[in-house]
Amino acid sequence: MSIKNMTKEKNWSGQTMVSTDYLLFEAPREKHFMTGSEVLKEAMKRCTVDASVSYPITPQSEAAHLIGELWAEGYVGTYFRGENEFGVMSEVAGCAMAGARTVTTTSGPGTLRAMENFPMWSGTRIPCQLVLMARGINSPLTIQPDNLEVSFLLETGCMIWYAENVQELFDMSIAAFTVAEMPDVHVPIITAVDGFFVSHTRESVMLPADDIALFPYNPYKAPLPPIDSEMPPGRFLRDPFVMKSNYISYATHASWQWEVRSAVDRSRPYAKHFLNGLAHVTGDQDAEIVFVACGTASHQAKEANRELTKMGIKSKVVKLRTIRPFPHAELLEATKSAKYIFVPEFNIVGWLEKEVTQSLYGKSEAKVIGRPRVAGGMSMPVEAILKEVLENVEKGA
Repeated sequence: MSIKNMTKEKNWSGQTMVSTDYLLFEAPREKHFMTGSEVLKEAMKRCTVDASVSYPITPQSEAAHLIGELWAEGYVGTYFRGENEFGVMSEVAGCAMAGARTVTTTSGPGTLRAMENFPMWSGTRIPCQLVLMARGINSPLTIQPDNLEVSFLLETGCMIWYAENVQELFDMSIAAFTVAEMPDVHVPIITAVDGFFVSHTRESVMLPADDIALFPYNPYKAPLPPIDSEMPPGRFLRDPFVMKSNYISYATHASWQWEVRSAVDRSRPYAKHFLNGLAHVTGDQDAEIVFVACGTASHQAKEANRELTKMGIKSKVVKLRTIRPFPHAELLEATKSAKYIFVPEFNIVGWLEKEVTQSLYGKSEAKVIGRPRVAGGMSMPVEAILKEVLENVEKGA
């Protein structure tokens, strides 16, 4: 056990502070039965969170409410409701720039209303966490499960992790702070789950005791100094390069965009450690039929894998746990035996299929099939996946 794990230091709520490794990998756990929103509360309870800003929008309203309860119980430093989703994300930025470990939640139209803030988050290198409980965004109004909104977030400069179930949500949302706050990373992180399928579904989850928590965030290890009483808002005004030269402005912004993306890439080894790999593989290792999925679509792909096994057909599932950084090497290795790669998704545009196709372009001869896709709240029964597999394999026979 590390020295940090043996300390008796307490945070402001009286919890013993421990390392992330101890909290995630060593601390004894007990089984509970909770929804995703309840599990998120339990995770934040163990994260020594300085600030949380909320705004209600289904299906994350309950999660925001429960984090508010943590404030009332003394586990969150400050908590308040923004005037709208755009305001929330702006206020999150202010909290994080001031050196606070900050978390918020959103869903669907709330994500889109706040969209301008997310590249600003990454550009200012704040290590805040957004827990995204994805839902439909189209008109006529829907609150049904759908993860189309993730496609809007792919190029914001934020890290994006995707949890399949409540257990992964608990573990990921704790690890997320630790990875985002690494000095050589220090960019925001989005922990995504499929709304309702995870946020409102009650599942078994193994939780450590709630009398331990992460050490506080130290903003003075950040690549940019926090804005405090001794440091004015220098992130924006210290060198007004826009007023000096267009060329300097262009060069500065271009290099900064590359640096933000490089920072996301530098998160790989930390994510591999805390998530036990960027991608998880189940099934027959030499299978020619491969499913690549994330979130609850990966759960349905596993069900299809089991049914195909009963039919004597080999297949395997590659579950991507991170989307940014995208696990290129892991995907290539996991699909090297593939003849067919199916990418089941809960959205109409097939954003993950595009990512998979781009990643494997020129490196794999497998046929990438972006189906089945369901959208607007439709379910993805195993029969729909099996139908796509059997029809395509029969055509190629």
